[in-house]
Amino acid sequence: MIGAGTHLEFIAWSYAGVVVLTLALIGYVIWDARRVKARLEALDKAGIRRRSAGTPT
Repeated sequence: MIGAGTHLEFIAWSYAGVVVLTLALIGYVIWDARRVKARLEALDKAGIRRRSAGTPT
């Protein structure tokens, strides 16, 4: 069996890389959601409505 001590550094850096990439992806999704929400609010203020919103009453 391969000794864990010889590959411990590689394994630790691999886990660290996965954590960094996962946090970056979560951050991007949050940032993009806020950006899209702001854009939709700007379009709504301009009077442009989404078809899925229905007709105004």
